[in-house]
Amino acid sequence: MSELKARITEEMKAAMRAKDKERLATIRLIQAAIKQKEVDDRVELTDADVLAVLDKMVKQRRESIAQYEKAGRDELAAKEQVEIDVIQDYLPEALSDDEIDAMIAEAINATGAAEMKDMGKVMGQLKPKLQGRADMGAVSGKIKAKLSG
Repeated sequence: MSELKARITEEMKAAMRAKDKERLATIRLIQAAIKQKEVDDRVELTDADVLAVLDKMVKQRRESIAQYEKAGRDELAAKEQVEIDVIQDYLPEALSDDEIDAMIAEAINATGAAEMKDMGKVMGQLKPKLQGRADMGAVSGKIKAKLSG
């Protein structure tokens, strides 16, 4: 079992003992998503795979928050934000904008990217380094700006 999966299981037990219903519910959602991915792919997930699952969960919740706020459903948006906060406990510390910009510049230099058609090369190099540490949608926008500008 990966270290991250073991940590999630231990924290689920702690949340049960503390009777922290919101945290427990979110951790169970995390475990269900991990288990679903393992069953679908018929593999035991590594820490990197678990991070990808968590990153996807955060992205889904951010999209839901945008939809709920647009519809005036602030109570549902708040619930999604609580889930994001719990999920982010298991993700590595987020990178600053300056660190992301430096990594983008480094990847562009390393791949020799000069125009928009080279964006896939840059994203391919950055994704493993930034997984769970940055919003890949925002990173994509920054890369587009650098390559088109």
